Amino acid sequence: MITVGIDSGSQSTKAVVIRDGEIIGKSKTLTEFDATKAAREAYESALKDAGVDEKEVAAISATGAGRLLAEIASSVVNEVSAAARGTHAAVPETELLIDIGAETCRAIRIQEDGGIRNYEINDKCASGAGTFIESMARTLEITTEEMGPASLRHTKDLPMNAQCVVFAESEVISLIHRQEKIEDIAYGVHVGIANRISSLVRRVGITDNITMTGGPARNEGLVDCLSKELGRPVRAAEDPEYVTAYGAALYAAEAATKQ
Repeated sequence: MITVGIDSGSQSTKAVVIRDGEIIGKSKTLTEFDATKAAREAYESALKDAGVDEKEVAAISATGAGRLLAEIASSVVNEVSAAARGTHAAVPETELLIDIGAETCRAIRIQEDGGIRNYEINDKCASGAGTFIESMARTLEITTEEMGPASLRHTKDLPMNAQCVVFAESEVISLIHRQEKIEDIAYGVHVGIANRISSLVRRVGITDNITMTGGPARNEGLVDCLSKELGRPVRAAEDPEYVTAYGAALYAAEAATKQ
């Protein structure tokens, strides 16, 4: 059976094609101002990547902030359930999931059978999410991809107290004027983010086997800071930005089977 999962995020839309539970194709596109169009583009591109015709697709499930705008989907599933389902399938030993998007962060405790024990979401502020990192990178005049490696080259700790993006930008500019190194400022940014995420994690309970998903999971500096802050090794899932879409595809397969 072939099914598709679409993760319609505020910044990017991801689509994953699976055959009998295995990923055979995937695609990502910017959501921009038209989530419906982005869902269709990601879907068609993922089918092309998989070498699959649209007629072969048994079901499509959408998740993410724009899931209701993905008109091609036959069902929808919330982000927490999709993220947990995809992570359990991709990294079965995961007990604690940290899922970070452009504007939200989720801490999810996962049971041995893949069910959700409990979870917490920070969706009121982007200070612990990808948008915050992007804003700080722009202020430092480096790319988002350069933030992680730069922070790993730090030589001293620079405490970052501001949580609001606007105030944090002012704080970073002040540090630049003090001629502090970009590497040290980047590290301070990541430590601050890790501290805020750890507060969310502690509300669900710190445990072993921690997996991180979402685009920011590719940021090795953030993964390193989180590991230090939590006192546990944090692993980044393979292709972390596609895990939630993968979970949606698995839900689509389950729904198609029941029908």
